[in-house]
Amino acid sequence: MDLKGKPFYLSADEERWVLDALASMDEREKTGQLFCVMGGDYPLDELRALVSDEGIGAVLYRPCPKAELAEKLAAIDAAARIPLLHAANLEEGGAGGISDGTYFANQLGVAAADDEACARRFAEVCAAEGLAAGINWTFSPVVDIDMNFRNPITNTRTFGSEPERVLKNAQLFLDAAQDSGLIACCKHFPGDGVDFRDQHLHPSYNSLPAEEWRETYGKIYKALIDRGLLSVMVGHICQPALSMEKNPALGFSDVLPASLSRELLTGVLRGELGFNGLITTDATIMGGFCQAMERRRAIPSAIAAGADMLVFSTDIYEDLAYLRAGLENGLLSRERLDEAVTRVLALKAVARRPKRIPETRAAEWQRDCARKAATLVKDTQGLVPLRGFSRLRLIILGEKALADGADIAKIVEERLGLPTELYEPLADELHGPASLPEGRLTLVVANLPTASNQTAVRINWSRKHALDDPRFINEEPAAMISVANPYHLQDAPRIRTYINAYTPIAPASSPWASRRAAAFPRASRPPRPRPARSGQGPAGQAAPPARAGAGPGQSRRPHAPLRTLSCPPRGPARQP
Repeated sequence: MDLKGKPFYLSADEERWVLDALASMDEREKTGQLFCVMGGDYPLDELRALVSDEGIGAVLYRPCPKAELAEKLAAIDAAARIPLLHAANLEEGGAGGISDGTYFANQLGVAAADDEACARRFAEVCAAEGLAAGINWTFSPVVDIDMNFRNPITNTRTFGSEPERVLKNAQLFLDAAQDSGLIACCKHFPGDGVDFRDQHLHPSYNSLPAEEWRETYGKIYKALIDRGLLSVMVGHICQPALSMEKNPALGFSDVLPASLSRELLTGVLRGELGFNGLITTDATIMGGFCQAMERRRAIPSAIAAGADMLVFSTDIYEDLAYLRAGLENGLLSRERLDEAVTRVLALKAVARRPKRIPETRAAEWQRDCARKAATLVKDTQGLVPLRGFSRLRLIILGEKALADGADIAKIVEERLGLPTELYEPLADELHGPASLPEGRLTLVVANLPTASNQTAVRINWSRKHALDDPRFINEEPAAMISVANPYHLQDAPRIRTYINAYTPIAPASSPWASRRAAAFPRASRPPRPRPARSGQGPAGQAAPPARAGAGPGQSRRPHAPLRTLSCPPRGPARQP
């Protein structure tokens, strides 16, 4: 492998450090380097022991206060002979790593803003707050394509349903992150979003024909690899067409998910796409990995197939034993082990470089992105702007508070300035339209985000006669706002006014801004030299994918952000 070439571009001193570190390791420490554990799964003393005694190479952190994370990082860094990779899912802002960071937006909200500045600022906030907290590796951006609106995972985690839009936003994220010194990890190769199943539960399928895959997912990965992408996360996702093309001896039932597939990792990602960076699996606790193969075989087989690191363990000591046993029984060669460890060390050499933390105005930028992302999908009754009403009936579907704890009813009442009735269907009685009060607006706010292990997000109306369904749309004005999942028109196709807001948080206010400014002081370090890029990707920008992806029943009339009610018409989004 070429450590001085793309994507590591190691100096002579950095390469020497990698080779010396490799030579200094025994087999126990080498195998430990290939594991990324979940920091919150272990008491601090056990985590220190895993780092010092087993040589664990990386730790991933779920959000906790910045001060608490700093204390933990200092403790385990002191225990590590080889520097650690500190990872977080910075998919939505600094809040992906620290609970007192900025929840900027989900990726679909960023794409819906249709503004390169928003996309760049989003990435800069992720980088600035992640680096300031000690994170040096982010499992983002998500470069899946939301081809199937029924997929429970892609949804708002993606940059949408259009490959060009996904690529453009991913390039902006990659540049901002890696120019700052934060290592990006694109996911989930070979690409989620085609299937309607959840790879957290069982292997899922990217069922595109080989050439169509190359023109969509493959094009995205190739452009990002050419641009200097340092790491890729592979999913527990099968791609039968590519697998059987690379190995004609395979039958359909023989096809393995990418995390275990030599055809996809070594054949496609390394060979065809030319990726020389680090490959990590998605979490090996997921059903998509566990159900594919007996675990004692799966752990060494993933490394043998081409992965360099394994994320999360059902039992870390058991998995370490399985990997070490694989060396003894021939499932994994020592040559392949050394190759994987070398790439882990090369990524750590990159992580040791000086950082250049961007200066940000996170609260201001978040508000701007939220305004631009809000999208009027449908308004066949000309109801927007919501004016001229004397009272409001508010129906909240899902949680009554947003992800950041903000009260939906309070926000709506303040913004619309109307006396507001929070509707409770179980307390209501059946009635006809003659009893409806004049001058009232019925507003439905859907707060139903998607999540892993949640196989479908559909509106489940009240068990009492579905009284929270706005049924009298011919007698009373009614509108619906989704603050999370953008696809609710499949369950409310007759609603005449529908708005997508994408990210279930309240736009930042000045108190939040001041707290975050104190938590993340601006810092600047000299920039490191970086190589010229190639593979800039398409120059044009597609219209926001989410604006055409509201699901079945959507009016296909032109629509636009709420700040302006005109935009050029465009064709329908791809639907399954």
